[in-house]
Amino acid sequence: MTFSFSAVLIWLDLAGVFFFAVSGSLLAARKQFDIIGSLLLASVVSLGGGVIRDIVINAGPPTAFTNPAYLAPPLLATVLVYFLFSSVQRFTSLLVLFDAGGLALFCITGSLKALEAGMNPIAAVLLGVTTAVGGGLLRDITANEVPQLFDPKDLYALPAFAGAALTVALSVTGTFMAVTAGAVAAIVFAFRVTAWRRKWHVPLAVRGWHRLGLDTGDVGAKD
Repeated sequence: MTFSFSAVLIWLDLAGVFFFAVSGSLLAARKQFDIIGSLLLASVVSLGGGVIRDIVINAGPPTAFTNPAYLAPPLLATVLVYFLFSSVQRFTSLLVLFDAGGLALFCITGSLKALEAGMNPIAAVLLGVTTAVGGGLLRDITANEVPQLFDPKDLYALPAFAGAALTVALSVTGTFMAVTAGAVAAIVFAFRVTAWRRKWHVPLAVRGWHRLGLDTGDVGAKD
């Protein structure tokens, strides 16, 4: 890499933590959790992906538990949503925008940390995706929501795959730097938000199934 990993990557990581934390607190507010529940959900979504990443690469105790700076974004997000949510709750896209920001940054940091740990490029891409989607998956399960990762009417993992693959390709070719990192993050963010707005999706698991109106009874009837 052409710049200090510890100097730039940590700021990308912390920014991703904050974006995901806001998405968690927004969901907690809409689910009418109390402020402690909001803080816990913000912490789960913002730190969960990084914890999974650090465990997989055997980096010792996860960074979230060794660097106090990682505890500040969830706390800040909780406070901001507590005071501002009543004036922004009508904007239904706000949660998606913050989630997309976290997704865009975490697919980059996860991939870079995997490469730094000596993982091969393919494994680095997979870990980048896992880092990006892991927190959101934990958030939705904790809040008793259908995980966006498994929503057949939405794209969630695919933008993370694109960002992780671009990050690894740039890093391997020695062209990854602050400017290209910003470009990758912008591409992933735009991809995720555009897919959500335009309702892009990929084919279902079985050809011939209908995306709308499919329920358990329909599946049973086909078996």
